[in-house]
Amino acid sequence: MSSVKGKEKEKDVEVVITTRGDTESLTTYSSSSGERAWLHSADGRTKCLHPPIETHWELPSSGAKKPSSSSSSFKSLFTFPLTKLRRTKSMQTVLEGPRDPKDAQIVESFRRMLFLEGLLPTKHNDYHTLLRFLRMRDFDMLKSKDVFLNYLKWHEEFGVDMLLKEFKYPEYTEVKKCYPHGYHGVDRHGRPVYIERLGMVDLNKLVQVTTFERFIKYHVSEQEKTLRIRYPACSMAAKRHIASTTSILDVNGVGMSNFSKPARYLFMEIQKIDSSYYPETLHKLFIINAGSGFKMLWKAVKTFLDVRTVAKVQVLGSNYLSVLLEAIDISNLPSFLGGKCTCSDYGGCLMSDRGPWKNPDIVKMIEVISLREETDSKNDSNNGDVASEDSPSMPKKGDMGNQNDFGFNLAPLAESACAGSDSKYKLALQKINGLEAALGDTKNKIETLEEALEDAKMALKEFAQHIIQPKL
Repeated sequence: MSSVKGKEKEKDVEVVITTRGDTESLTTYSSSSGERAWLHSADGRTKCLHPPIETHWELPSSGAKKPSSSSSSFKSLFTFPLTKLRRTKSMQTVLEGPRDPKDAQIVESFRRMLFLEGLLPTKHNDYHTLLRFLRMRDFDMLKSKDVFLNYLKWHEEFGVDMLLKEFKYPEYTEVKKCYPHGYHGVDRHGRPVYIERLGMVDLNKLVQVTTFERFIKYHVSEQEKTLRIRYPACSMAAKRHIASTTSILDVNGVGMSNFSKPARYLFMEIQKIDSSYYPETLHKLFIINAGSGFKMLWKAVKTFLDVRTVAKVQVLGSNYLSVLLEAIDISNLPSFLGGKCTCSDYGGCLMSDRGPWKNPDIVKMIEVISLREETDSKNDSNNGDVASEDSPSMPKKGDMGNQNDFGFNLAPLAESACAGSDSKYKLALQKINGLEAALGDTKNKIETLEEALEDAKMALKEFAQHIIQPKL
């Protein structure tokens, strides 16, 4: 049952979806731009179904020419040579896109809260990372703080940064043969497409060529590659911000026998990592070739999944092609799914890792940008500052003539912000204003306490005189 309420003058539409035992309405629902949907499951779980994470980050299309497919079109986006490449204004628009004012405000409040509590890390504090964890907990800052801190703890304990530098997976080709999966092309919006052929997984052979521990490490490394390379590459190719994935899960032949105890363990571990540490990265999941056996299995599996994730899943039978073609061009679909691609030069579509992230010009740009930003972050960290893509280092005490009441030199920041030369200085000013407000409130409280102490001293002095006078 669904109900829609809204006024003509209001842009936001409240959509309430209620399910009683039957969750098919969740799988067929898709939220349009700007809408918020509240999902109520049969077991009482309630979650907000947010618009697609890229909703507010698309480039204006009016008057814009259709981008060229040549590699020169990627280079024309930027104004600096590769040796001096940072995020130019046009590049920042492509990689980040315009931000929803409401989202930007709460992200800034979330960052300020973490900073004031001494919990803001020098890494993983960019706008999009914080937004994903805020959306994960429906913008509840206290709950978002808990899951964000859990993510930081896991990231360090799992050794993700070292994993990316040191982890090698020579069994990659053999693993693909007994567990067919991989990225292949993009959907019509420009998001990467991920495909798994679950019905063809041979778990007995998988454990002969790798271990569960190494496979999970490989999975994490692929997730990090998607965040750090695939999404930025897709953003450059589509010329709009890309931050989520369209997935296809082929379950032809899957039944209860496919989910032995080891298989359930592997599934649950991967699901835990994806849902807890990589939230809001799934745009849509198409489950295809679902027979009666899998549908029974799905009813059990989805009870372990977040209700918002379930809402992004569409279960289809064997007549799935028309639905897939609405989301993905036929040239980006492998032939075994009814598309026209074979990737014969790479040993098959799931071995090719085909996509914009394979374009050498784009990859070079991403590598240089990442290197420059990492260097800047290390320099700021060595100076004792909190550095981030959106949070510049806090100003230090400098020329007393340009300082405010709290010792910050604001003149250079104010001049840059007024000139509009760099938006990061405006964010710095906002943070400083927030600190000033908090410090000002504390200062007022201290002054009030000092006045109360003075009054207490005067009262004690008068009381002492009152005691002494009769003796005299």
